[in-house]
Amino acid sequence: MIVRTTLLLGFLLFGAVLSRQTRSEARADTTGDNLSKAIFAGGCFWCMEPAFDSIPGVVSTKVGYTGGVKANPTYDEVCMGNTGHAEAMEVVYDPSKITYKKLLDIFWHNIDPTVKDQQFCDEGTQYRTAIFFIGPQQEREAKESKAELDKTKPFKAPIVTEIVPASTFYPAENYHQQYCKTHKLAYGMYRINCGRDQRLRQLWGATAPASH
Repeated sequence: MIVRTTLLLGFLLFGAVLSRQTRSEARADTTGDNLSKAIFAGGCFWCMEPAFDSIPGVVSTKVGYTGGVKANPTYDEVCMGNTGHAEAMEVVYDPSKITYKKLLDIFWHNIDPTVKDQQFCDEGTQYRTAIFFIGPQQEREAKESKAELDKTKPFKAPIVTEIVPASTFYPAENYHQQYCKTHKLAYGMYRINCGRDQRLRQLWGATAPASH
């Protein structure tokens, strides 16, 4: 949290003028053109986008806030931990090219599912891990994937990641979208200092994802 806040303040001090995206309501899991949506929370949303962006069948990713009680929350409000929202990511994908089950597998291997209200160096309910399912099929597959992981996981600690119904997804401000690409240096410094990749290797071993 401190590392991210410092990076953002440094960026703002250079006088960049940043626009905010209009918030939108969560829609059905089909988005038109036979595309579907998935919503995941995995701690810092900067670090979740690159895990999915290069996957064949993923059409787009968008970071934002969901699971809270306040309409149209801002980043500063969510960071305070008082709105109930989690930093999250909306994935639009083509189910004819990639399955929801595969997306779940990518999600699990890019988080630490053993800690509550924390991911790596970031602490607070806004950094909790969660699968926000859209419809009964996603709910069933998410619970099945968690049950399977309980049997095969390479670590002993229990899995505490939530599986809950999706609610309104509010896109984050523009400067958070694709932060790993628009602010490569700042993002790289944050990811290293937060110890994300080191912890993922500890948890997942040979199946840990490559650093993003």
